[in-house]
Amino acid sequence: MAPKYTAVRKNSHFELTIPDSVLTYARKNVSLFLAGVYLTVYRRIFFLARRRNEFFEQRGVNMDLRTLRYYLAVAREGTISAAAVALHVTQPTLSRQMMELEEELGKALFIRGKRRIVLTEEGSFLKRRAEEIVELADKTLAEFQLSEEGGIRGEVVIGAGETDAMRLLARAARAVRAVHPQITFSLYSGNAQDVAERLEHGVLDFGLFIEPADLSGYDFLKLPVTDTWGLLTRKDGPLAGRSTVRPADLFGLPLLISDQAMVANQISGWAGQGSLHYVAKYRLLYNAALMVEEGVGHALCLDKIARTGSDSPICFIPLEPRLEVGLDIVWKKHQPFSRAAAAFLESLREEIAQWNNHAQ
Repeated sequence: MAPKYTAVRKNSHFELTIPDSVLTYARKNVSLFLAGVYLTVYRRIFFLARRRNEFFEQRGVNMDLRTLRYYLAVAREGTISAAAVALHVTQPTLSRQMMELEEELGKALFIRGKRRIVLTEEGSFLKRRAEEIVELADKTLAEFQLSEEGGIRGEVVIGAGETDAMRLLARAARAVRAVHPQITFSLYSGNAQDVAERLEHGVLDFGLFIEPADLSGYDFLKLPVTDTWGLLTRKDGPLAGRSTVRPADLFGLPLLISDQAMVANQISGWAGQGSLHYVAKYRLLYNAALMVEEGVGHALCLDKIARTGSDSPICFIPLEPRLEVGLDIVWKKHQPFSRAAAAFLESLREEIAQWNNHAQ
């Protein structure tokens, strides 16, 4: 079992003491290089909170992973009693832990109702940060608790928006698992802002960005594929049967668009001087496609994501002038990869090389 550790705030800074048991564990279980990585990520887990949580910096906090896990259980279950059962602790113990946490932070984290507990704004903020910290801690320890014997193993975490380019990553994942079947994958779906934030916090190994995207601070591979923008509309609608859609065709129509600012800017540039009428914004396309099916409006989106087959009431029409976007797989600069992540990246490089060779 891996040793436990705690970050404690003292005076005006966070102090992290690495016990001898941690050093011994790292040296015995991993190579010298990976031991350095282990300790680097180990430090990052706790300084994550210091960088992002301003109210942590303003007040003395003595918090460990167990406290965060308790807090997340309460937030998830909605009551102290249900969380206590899930955690196998007594209700008074858990209640006292949560009150002490609120006292340390100097913030009310819960609105305690008769039936359920509701998170305050500060409570929701802490929940997001706690999830990131606990997830990163679990991921890090899981990687280094695995023996180096028996080949490469571990989890590769990838964040991406909705795009058909995931097929290329899927082929790389299939290829690397053919050689290292103990490598597993975790996929996080979100827009570019969500993925970038989780990359910054070290929760993701890789992110798939749809251009335009800010690539400063990342190393990246440009994928040899593009996505095409178009309109998702009903087959019995006013634009049905068209081979392309021009800006003038959209003026006055109710439109749905991605909630990403860069996307809105890109579409505005394509539309020119005309004004487009947006009635809804979406983060992921599935729910937006349902709204299109029900006649709420027409969705500006990328091709090959929504179901538009013969049994679907909606269809995809490309924009004219044609609007295509590139895609990039990115990771933080100077990021220490796990062996599983490094193996996946090498597999992806090979897939890209094969794709380029077939295209020539």
